[in-house]
Amino acid sequence: MKRILMIAVLCCGAIAAMGQIERPKLVVGVIVDQMRWDYLYYYYEDYGNDGIKRLLREGFSCENTMITHVPTVTAIGHSSVYTGSVPYFTGIAGNGFMIDGKPVSSCDDMSVDGVGTSGKAGHRSPRNMLATTIGDELKQAFDFECKVMGVAIKDRASILPAGHSADAAYWWDSEVGHFVTSSYYMDRLPGWVEKFNRRYNTEPKFDLNTSNLGVTYTFRMAEAILENEKLGQGKYTDLLAVSVSSTDAIGHTYSTRGRENYEVYMQLDKELAHFFNELDKRVGRGNYLLFLTADHGAAHNPNFMKEHNQPAGGWDAGLARKSINKAVEDELGVSNVVKAIYDYRIYLNDSIIESNDIDKNQVKEIALNVLKQDKDLILAVDYEKVEQASIPSFLKERIINGYHRGRSGDIFVMTRAGYLPFKVKDDYKGTTHSAWNPYDSHIPLVFMGWHITPGETTIPTRMVDIAPTVCSMLHIQMPNSCIGEPIQLGSKK
Repeated sequence: MKRILMIAVLCCGAIAAMGQIERPKLVVGVIVDQMRWDYLYYYYEDYGNDGIKRLLREGFSCENTMITHVPTVTAIGHSSVYTGSVPYFTGIAGNGFMIDGKPVSSCDDMSVDGVGTSGKAGHRSPRNMLATTIGDELKQAFDFECKVMGVAIKDRASILPAGHSADAAYWWDSEVGHFVTSSYYMDRLPGWVEKFNRRYNTEPKFDLNTSNLGVTYTFRMAEAILENEKLGQGKYTDLLAVSVSSTDAIGHTYSTRGRENYEVYMQLDKELAHFFNELDKRVGRGNYLLFLTADHGAAHNPNFMKEHNQPAGGWDAGLARKSINKAVEDELGVSNVVKAIYDYRIYLNDSIIESNDIDKNQVKEIALNVLKQDKDLILAVDYEKVEQASIPSFLKERIINGYHRGRSGDIFVMTRAGYLPFKVKDDYKGTTHSAWNPYDSHIPLVFMGWHITPGETTIPTRMVDIAPTVCSMLHIQMPNSCIGEPIQLGSKK
């Protein structure tokens, strides 16, 4: 009898122990816009000990993390990190795309008003995104009693990561020179945000995006959120999504090399060190799970590459548009059938095609014949016929993943490696991104903090694996359109 009682007691104790699900107090996601994977090491000797070096020293680095969609741009990257999905399912087909034939920005929402601004920057929400995020799943798991917040200079970099059920998302409106939000989240700015804005502000029209100050202000705001919203202090796991936007704007303007890019990454390193210290103080070292990644990388400047005898250049999309329009007009007698070209996608003008009662497939064929004669392109394909095209399977996957019917256009093109999607002048100093190539799709991914054992892996991992990894560690459901798989991080058991 005593033995039976002892077994019963032990079983009850085991069940009770199993009932205590261990979770971090806070999840922190940091996305560095346009951070190439090699920036972890290119600037390594100049980093301080407590920023990126600490991240690599204490964290687990997934050294072979790739983006599996094209185009590789900011809105898609930010949404994919937090949904574990791709445009095919999320509907976030680019920074800008078409809905019902009308151009929109990824977070446009005229049904909401600005809070902290009366300008157009306030008409923003996550409603164009058709999938849930890590934060949305946290909210569901904890009966909407945890806190989820986002902050960035760019609206899309704050809104999309925070998700649909976020308590707040804050972004910078250069028209007023401070952080704002929209009525999707609240009716007025909290008092602490108004106080923050009085201390940290700029003159209207000042471009904070192309200033190192943008990095500093982003992290000061993130730290203010930690303090005033008491993230990581409640009963349930909270989430803070932070995105650094200035690295992208500076990269676009000055490219991947030189003083400006160096200085912004030195500033990033300094601010990360300060931010890690604040997390240690406010949440507790080992009590938060943090990951750092990027939404995309960037190509080196074509003129810089050519100086060193490496293949590079630019594709003249404007000339391609004129050539397609002329070919269609010559053959079918209809003009201006190309509505837009951006991010390697060609949008045909459906209203013109329909009003002239011509076959859209015929227009596509004419366009494809023109594009296939372009020496700067290695691929031009009808989005609806990618599966049947004679192209490598990994490219098919990325093109299909990046396509959302009704939003992504009609034809996808691919330039030669090192070629940007616009004509490059001899004095051009900047760069861009959106291609499949490793310079755009190979991104950093480092986890640090709660239950993370230091180390690294070169086993292939993907951007879409980030969300299911975090959710698996938290023992919550992955986002509802997630296609990724949890990464083995060497987590403590």
